[in-house]
Amino acid sequence: MIWWTEDNDNANRDRMPIAKEETVLPKLSNDEIARYSRHLILPEVGMEGQQKLKAARVLCVGHRGLGAPLAMYLAAAGVGTIGLVDFDTVDASNLQRQIIHSTATVGKLKVDSAEIMLKGLNPFLNVGETQHHAHQRERAQILKDYDVIADGTDTSRRATSSNDACVLLNKPNAYGSIFRFEGQASVFGTKEGPCYRCLYPEPPPPGLVPSCAEGGVLASLPGLVGVIQATETIKLILGIGEPLIGRLLLVDALGMSFRTLKLRKNPDCPVCGLNPTVTELIDYDQFCGIAAAKQSRPTGGRPRQGSR
Repeated sequence: MIWWTEDNDNANRDRMPIAKEETVLPKLSNDEIARYSRHLILPEVGMEGQQKLKAARVLCVGHRGLGAPLAMYLAAAGVGTIGLVDFDTVDASNLQRQIIHSTATVGKLKVDSAEIMLKGLNPFLNVGETQHHAHQRERAQILKDYDVIADGTDTSRRATSSNDACVLLNKPNAYGSIFRFEGQASVFGTKEGPCYRCLYPEPPPPGLVPSCAEGGVLASLPGLVGVIQATETIKLILGIGEPLIGRLLLVDALGMSFRTLKLRKNPDCPVCGLNPTVTELIDYDQFCGIAAAKQSRPTGGRPRQGSR
């Protein structure tokens, strides 16, 4: 059973800022003030909001179609620390949509290629943990050090593992998914809203949904959904607006239409339900992409869960 309804109740949308209360926020240099001037004139951001962005730590998992625009806009916005996690290397076929990479970085690890682009975009950025492989004892600690986890992975198995980690560690998960001409976005992993497993309780068998390499994806679609993820992450940090907590945004690029489904917690969810059966971090090899690196082809997901 999928726990969703059409979202027609705008008045009851959750407002759930996750921005930490900082006793002393980092100061901005004169160069940073000039760089972020268009933010500073927004009353909803201002100097304090920009300082919150500088203090924030966001872990971007996956630097592919979604993770590329996601990480770039977070860096441009002034998020102080961005952690990078990916196992793959840059291939020429990635460049059709993964705009964080370039012809010059083909063959490099994606985390290294992404770091080059991000630091070139914003020299004030601190790149945190940069992982293409991580030892078991390090993986949980990586997530604990971040405020928001932004999921730009490419299979439902890794999305499930990322979700479980976020719920168990009480970290909000800025989620996105794409396939061909369609995309999804939401915010999972908060106490107030449902998690990814409320929609998809178990990852389906491998190969059920083709990857981008098999099914294709419109070049600009990851940019559209990845920017939505970046926007949700910024809102969470600043504590402004109405995050997609308890809502699933559906994007149809061919019709250029957006539809929102209202989600609710599944009391029988194996992770966030009343009697959870998943009580420890599992499938971390899938989460960090280590197992996928040994496979000849990516694993799939449920219909419409999509890929990256």
